[in-house]
Amino acid sequence: MMWAQPLFEVRRKFVVSLFSCYYQCILIHKRTLVNVKLKWVKDPVLDSVVSRTIQLKATSTLVSVIGSHPDCSLPIYSLSKHRGHLGLPQDLKISAFIRRYPNIFQEFYLPDSKGSPVPWYKLTSEALKIYDDEKHCVLEECYMDILNRLQKLLMLTKERLLPLQTIDQLRWDLGLPYDYENKMVAKHPELFSFVKLSDERVALKLLVWDDRLSVSHLELNNSDDENSNQALAFPIGFTRGFGLKKKCIEWLNEWQKLPYTSPYIDASHLDPRTDVSEKRIVGVFHELLHLTILKKAERKNVSNMRSPLALPQKFTKVFERHPGIFYISKKGDTQTVVLREAYDRDQLIEKHPLAHIREKYGSIMKKGFLDRSRGLYKKVRREVLKDDMVNLDRYEFESEEEIDGNLISDYDSDETGSDYR
Repeated sequence: MMWAQPLFEVRRKFVVSLFSCYYQCILIHKRTLVNVKLKWVKDPVLDSVVSRTIQLKATSTLVSVIGSHPDCSLPIYSLSKHRGHLGLPQDLKISAFIRRYPNIFQEFYLPDSKGSPVPWYKLTSEALKIYDDEKHCVLEECYMDILNRLQKLLMLTKERLLPLQTIDQLRWDLGLPYDYENKMVAKHPELFSFVKLSDERVALKLLVWDDRLSVSHLELNNSDDENSNQALAFPIGFTRGFGLKKKCIEWLNEWQKLPYTSPYIDASHLDPRTDVSEKRIVGVFHELLHLTILKKAERKNVSNMRSPLALPQKFTKVFERHPGIFYISKKGDTQTVVLREAYDRDQLIEKHPLAHIREKYGSIMKKGFLDRSRGLYKKVRREVLKDDMVNLDRYEFESEEEIDGNLISDYDSDETGSDYR
């Protein structure tokens, strides 16, 4: 029976070791299921970033729409069809928005089939110069970079496929050209194909997986770290005045030590009820926002990606759970998710060349708005009306607002006017 004691000891050690591994597994997957709720604190600086880019997105999108037309001019009813991509408040007329910037959009009038004057818009020489710079940046200088962003977006999805409608919602954020299907996708049949979904929508599918692109921004920044494949921590920063309770600090510190799962690998083995899974979801959106030019996106546009990204229900709750990583701005008629680490106050830390071009748009927008407030807008507009409308005498305009109401009511009847600032 002398051998029974060692055998018993071996069994005991094996059971203890097994229990220890099981317990550690339980700790990893269960210990952070603490009911921690962090408050939302307003960040005026990042709110100002979102406010100005709402108008910037609308302006640059309209410039692209007009500039891509053969005659570089379009009537108001054609521009109205693109309202869904502009992100403007619902109570703001497209025509009213355009007229804020006479140094970007030149207004003129042509008669419709009934002889009624219809407002048309073309780009000024100053706007055309910036638009040409933008085309050079997107289609030449940064072509491969922007193409890779589209590839990486599709690589984040379960089936390497997204409906065109979903991509369209993120087009401006990713820096894709206005007509990206023809100017970019069609040029690479070895990479992409169009497929029809069961609901009759058209989707874009990535045909080739590129291992070189399957490295996340967080992994790239920690490539020299010995634990690069283990517990990568996200950069954290809070709004001034954001107070964290001790319990929350302890939870956050433990959460940061959890294993990091690359957003580019299959994570179906993870239990969605655990913080390891939650950290993976945070990683997916951390990477997605890094793919954008300005490191932000509308919440509704990423919410539409739940199924393609194979994420659980209510996955966007991670934005509220991690206000040190993401900031939710409530400016405008929507919510915008901003990646905190990308900004030093209201300035991007790393600016893409396309971001510099968008700043040029912002500068002339500011100048145009000031010119309008000084009365130049009304003076120029009346001169245009006199030149374009021979029988102007039958119109008795008393104010700029009345011009808006009388001349384009047939084309903007679904919108109401607003003194938008």
